[in-house]
Amino acid sequence: MKEMTGTGKLTLAPDAHLLQPLLEHARDNPARPFFLHRVGNRFESRTVSEVLQTVRQLARGLLALGVEPGDRVALMSHTRMEWALLDYAILAVGAATVPIYETSSPEQLEWVLHDSGAVAAFFETPALHACYQELADRLPACRTALVLEEGALERLTTLGAEVEETRLDERLSRLRTSDLATLIYTSGTTGRPRGCMLTHGNIRGNVLQVMTRAGDILTPEDRTLLFLPLAHALAKILFLVAVERGNEVAFASSPGKLTEELGMVRPTWFGAVPRVLEKVFQAAHHKAEQAGRGRVFQLAADVATRYSRERAEGHVSLRTRLLHAVFDRLVYRKLRGVMGGALRFAVSGGGPLSERLNHFFHGMGVAVLEGYGMTETSPVLTLNVPQALGIGTVGQPLPETSVRLAEDGEILARGPQVFQGYWHDEEATRRAFTPDGWLMTGDLGSLDDAGYLRIIGRKKEILITAAGKNVAPGPLEDRLREHPLVSQALVVGEGRPFVAALVTMEKQMLARWAEKHGKAGLPRESLVEDPELRAELQEAIEAANHTVSRAESIRKFALLPEDFTLERDELTPSLKVKRHIVCKHYADVIERLYQH
Repeated sequence: MKEMTGTGKLTLAPDAHLLQPLLEHARDNPARPFFLHRVGNRFESRTVSEVLQTVRQLARGLLALGVEPGDRVALMSHTRMEWALLDYAILAVGAATVPIYETSSPEQLEWVLHDSGAVAAFFETPALHACYQELADRLPACRTALVLEEGALERLTTLGAEVEETRLDERLSRLRTSDLATLIYTSGTTGRPRGCMLTHGNIRGNVLQVMTRAGDILTPEDRTLLFLPLAHALAKILFLVAVERGNEVAFASSPGKLTEELGMVRPTWFGAVPRVLEKVFQAAHHKAEQAGRGRVFQLAADVATRYSRERAEGHVSLRTRLLHAVFDRLVYRKLRGVMGGALRFAVSGGGPLSERLNHFFHGMGVAVLEGYGMTETSPVLTLNVPQALGIGTVGQPLPETSVRLAEDGEILARGPQVFQGYWHDEEATRRAFTPDGWLMTGDLGSLDDAGYLRIIGRKKEILITAAGKNVAPGPLEDRLREHPLVSQALVVGEGRPFVAALVTMEKQMLARWAEKHGKAGLPRESLVEDPELRAELQEAIEAANHTVSRAESIRKFALLPEDFTLERDELTPSLKVKRHIVCKHYADVIERLYQH
């Protein structure tokens, strides 16, 4: 049984809490620019002092509403500055935030509000509030519901004006590491969401673990652009790391404006899920194809990948160095400009990034630091950093974090960031741990001698074919998504005679392909049956098959006319495919793959 514990120490006082960094920055450097949000065509800045003042006003408003220590307060909104301000205010009065994705269905909203017993809820838009109002009669615990776009913060500020500052100071003085800070309901790819109980100590400790592991990579002069959903544990920890370090935090106004706002903010780092980085690559490829420079882009991508691989091996050949210098002027510099022009590194989590794509980004001048964890671990367990980088792995364990492999390869974890259990579900909590107290992650992995963890796939997603062959679908799916025409891929084959795949098309690249082949204007339903297109996708299938044995290779595939979507519940909010939902929606398509 292999095991590795991260080096370094974590020191956390019994009264350490998540408001402390904000309070300390306001004391030491009150005029420092801190939060940036978009107003019209520019980003306006709020100082640390202004942020703290607003948080205190909102917290006093919550006191006026009767929010007590230990209460739960729900927050349903996409990422914006008001989300962070309200979250801090909720924590300041001793309550716990219950984040809800703005894409959640009415059923999911009702379940989270009911199960958490939230006493108040904040909704970003009137439409989200209207959805809640249809459920309100069945949610008696939720006494208050306010709408951000209808003056919720102003309402709280008005209410709080009548509350003495000393009442808030008293609440702040009582905060402890053991206090519940948030209930994050795991979206998961199967089953009903469960509320993960994370304390101030779990999350603040994880922030400090990440910073210790990262070393000097972050400086107080850095700036980040936050565009991942703050309802997700990954975005939350990235935000809190930025705050702890005193970085400026810009809040993206919408995912659709990401490219524009990268240029406006010019972040030095940001966090992303693999799908975002895949989209950046595909968009660059698409743009090059449109300009008639697709061949040049592909050569540049190959050189960047080779440059990164050779550098990792300790020697870059003269030919690679010369080609890299040429393509830096022709391609890489422009691509770095699309990403803001000042980006030094990106943090990737929430799913696996293909090793090849990671090498590409490193080779073109933006380090991608992959980490691993889950909501139940606050969320980070392992992290790659520049001084200890293992591309293709998710790094080594954080300080005071132990990672062990069970006999079947499942990743087990221990550390101060491991959650307290599932809200109101003792049986699920008991099942989450081994008898000797290790958290069972449900992921399969391998550890090398230096302690670098490599993810193989989800334990429950391992397919066993009719011939008894175990197949990890993740690596095959990752390789398929590297093809510019591919948006999503799902490998199937449980109990079947061979492995097959469902593949969806990248919309812009498919339109470009159709135009290039004289088929512009044809409906997608016709295009996905086109023999020329299928022949091109067969190349992607063969490239993926080269990475596995024949028994694991994809024998047949179906091109789907529509992409997987959040609206049809086929993706999690972090854009991972919900395997069981997709298999249900396309059951007939899967059956036809095995009929001939």
